Amino acid sequence: MNSLFDLLRYAVFAVLVLSAVIALGSWAVRTRRISPFSGAARLIRTLTDPIINPMERWVLRRGGNPQHAPWWLLGLVVVGGILVITVAQWLVVQLGRASFAATAGPRGVLRLAVYYLGQLVLIALIVRVIASWFGVFRYSRWMRPAYLLTDWIVEPLRRIIPPIGMIDITPLVAWFGIRIALSWLMNLL
Repeated sequence: MNSLFDLLRYAVFAVLVLSAVIALGSWAVRTRRISPFSGAARLIRTLTDPIINPMERWVLRRGGNPQHAPWWLLGLVVVGGILVITVAQWLVVQLGRASFAATAGPRGVLRLAVYYLGQLVLIALIVRVIASWFGVFRYSRWMRPAYLLTDWIVEPLRRIIPPIGMIDITPLVAWFGIRIALSWLMNLL
């Protein structure tokens, strides 16, 4: 399994190096570090334009400067590579947990289901808090599931715990309460 992760990391690194070379070459021609009329510049444009031109259009549609497209490409490759590696590792861990739960019988499956439900509620709490920072609240179509999953604990706590100035600490109290209840329940099962 480690060899697959190593192979994935090397592939992501290779794509990163390739995108860095493309970004650097395109930048050098655009900023006239390399004469745009030389044979090297024509070769660089021939190799990089099929990748950079769609990126330019993407940046331009979003109101950005199309000359920054090579660096946007590099940034997206870095973020995408991190996401690919992280998701692959997460999937392997989840498959391992599911395999272990299946071998442990019905009790293991129940423990795994309780664990996943608890994690889902904790993630919904995080989404609820972060969305409130950006002014996205209960009646947004995308936020309804987060509120549906967390109202059962946050709303009763709101009636008990007053806000501290402008800060509502009930999601934090709910977070700790759910974490304690989840660890207690996992030990009980």
